[in-house]
Amino acid sequence: MEQTASVNADVIQRSDINGRSTQWRNYIGFWLLGLCNNFAYVVMLSAAHDVLKKQESGNATVSASATLAVGFQGGNSSNSSRYDCNPVSTAAVLLADILPTLLIKLLAPFVIHKLPYGMRVLFCAIMATTSFLLVSFSSTVWMSILGVIFASISSGLGELSFLSLTVFFSRDVLGGWGSGTGGAGVAGAFLYSGLIQVGLSPKITLLIMLVVPFAMLISYFFLLVPPPSLPQWKSRETEYAAVASEERQQLMDGSEEEEQEKSTPEDRTTGPLTFTEKLHVIKGLLRFVFPLGLVYFAEYFINQGLMELLYFPNFFLSHAELYRWYQTLYQVGVLVSRSSLCCVKIRKLWALSLLQVVNAVLLLFAVQYQFLPSAWLVFTIVLYEGLLGGAAYVNTFYFISKETEDRQREFAMAAASVGDSLGIALAGLTAFPIHRYFCSL
Repeated sequence: MEQTASVNADVIQRSDINGRSTQWRNYIGFWLLGLCNNFAYVVMLSAAHDVLKKQESGNATVSASATLAVGFQGGNSSNSSRYDCNPVSTAAVLLADILPTLLIKLLAPFVIHKLPYGMRVLFCAIMATTSFLLVSFSSTVWMSILGVIFASISSGLGELSFLSLTVFFSRDVLGGWGSGTGGAGVAGAFLYSGLIQVGLSPKITLLIMLVVPFAMLISYFFLLVPPPSLPQWKSRETEYAAVASEERQQLMDGSEEEEQEKSTPEDRTTGPLTFTEKLHVIKGLLRFVFPLGLVYFAEYFINQGLMELLYFPNFFLSHAELYRWYQTLYQVGVLVSRSSLCCVKIRKLWALSLLQVVNAVLLLFAVQYQFLPSAWLVFTIVLYEGLLGGAAYVNTFYFISKETEDRQREFAMAAASVGDSLGIALAGLTAFPIHRYFCSL
């Protein structure tokens, strides 16, 4: 008896160790997937702008696309505005970058279940690789813009796919995913700037970055420990059809007890969601999507419409340096708050939205009346802005995952991802006239 008890204890201990190992592998795997998914997008923006600037300097005829991209640089311009701002808002490039992602997030949740997860990840990696190659070898403006579009497609499809993928794992992987996406902004900006700073050309730097899509594939196919229920190479429709066929065969061959089990209400709620059911799920998601969209509208209105205008001529940093530090501190705030899910969970998403709107209104008046005494105060507000935005993101998807029915959860996670992109797109449109007005003063 004692020997049997000892053996059982050893088995339980090994099982616990294996369970913890699997949990950590999945957490780290989703952290890396979040990093890789957003990393390419972040780096591609900076790289495309560098290439466009080089092409513009070598070409007397500057295309409209190049003009928009140069507007993103955030450097000092030669205009006569008291804000020392570029005549073209940074929102111009923001719109070019976010619209492909927004289109994917609006349409893909209704059809993406036809594509297995393994194929989705391969497609995202191919799109990211293509974007790096296009921009690094581009000789024309349209090639660089096309590279940014490919990066946007990879990021948008990857985000809704990986958020849907989390439903097959324990809920804590959402914390890993959120932290990884937050880390992408900081790591991407620092690594790209660092490699350029040591003397590498944008082309060589981008070719080095080709390791990122391969890291995504390694994280997904080799690091994650997928459960048996994950449809790796089969579409959800194929899986449902196979299950239904098996159940019909069991009903034909089985006992009365099996037949009773198959006639339970739970069974009648299996299978793919119909279009009507998906619309019903979307209606229930509005209480999450609206606050998330409002948070992102407010913060990207700040980032792309106001941040360049918050200039302090007597500060020790130049205008370009000041703008870059604003962006960096914002990304640091996002990283910290997107990594906070393991410590704190915030259910009142509307409170985060309203606080972010207060930030936007405060900075809008600060631009108009220039009452802020120093850039140090803006640094603090921008860091706080990033904390609010990151917290809204991870808590939105955590509570969607927690409060949505099992059968609806996969679709809900994908569909809700449109909230941030929609807010960003609307912020870009709103920032245009605001930025133009202030630059005309």
